[in-house]
Amino acid sequence: MDKKIYFISDLHLGAKTLKSTKESEKRVVAWLDSIKESASAIYLLGDILDYWFEYRCVVPRGFTRFFGKIAELTDSGVEVHWFIGNHDIWIFDYLPSELGVIVHKESYVTNLLGKRFYMGHGDGEGKRPLGFLFIRWLFRNKVCQKLYSSIHPWWTVPFAYGWSSNSRKTGGETPKFGNNEENPLVEWATEYNEKTENKIDYFVFGHQHLFFKRQLKSGGEIVLTGDWITHNSYLEYDGESLFLKNF
Repeated sequence: MDKKIYFISDLHLGAKTLKSTKESEKRVVAWLDSIKESASAIYLLGDILDYWFEYRCVVPRGFTRFFGKIAELTDSGVEVHWFIGNHDIWIFDYLPSELGVIVHKESYVTNLLGKRFYMGHGDGEGKRPLGFLFIRWLFRNKVCQKLYSSIHPWWTVPFAYGWSSNSRKTGGETPKFGNNEENPLVEWATEYNEKTENKIDYFVFGHQHLFFKRQLKSGGEIVLTGDWITHNSYLEYDGESLFLKNF
């Protein structure tokens, strides 16, 4: 069997707005089971968990089925890359050491089966509101992270999930863009390929919860991975084409 590469994002496991967090987790695990024989690599493009903060001596509850399946995959030789999003920012050393995942703090460019990919969560590219940029900086600041870690989880965990739920209800964290040139990620990717000689074949992002593939005027394609709240979507790459699929 020819090995394939898979991309997925925005599972938001643990989100309080999901009908059943356990059933959502089981569905993702079922998908991982369905691809484990064909996968050479899996790219988790951010917001896999709706909230995660690693403490030095304790582990947040939940996600045992998902974590176990990821560990099973990496133990069997499947390469699993995890890009932090704007929800699962605070991954430090526990998940990499226990699960064997390769964590990426920023977007990056790589060659996969002969094609050039630019991939990341998508919250660091394109035009973004100043308020969002400030919050992004604040959440990634090491001093702020240290101060936050000193607060007992009894307080921080409910606060974080409440923040996430309110933001999703108000539409504040993922503005509704279309799959056209006015979408800031489409604009950004178009300009990127205009300015570089070594053009990108595929720009792959999550974050916006949109699910589409579009040819860029400057060459290459941009693909948004959707989510597992409404789409149950993922991408499959076989070295020839990048397919949009639903589970």
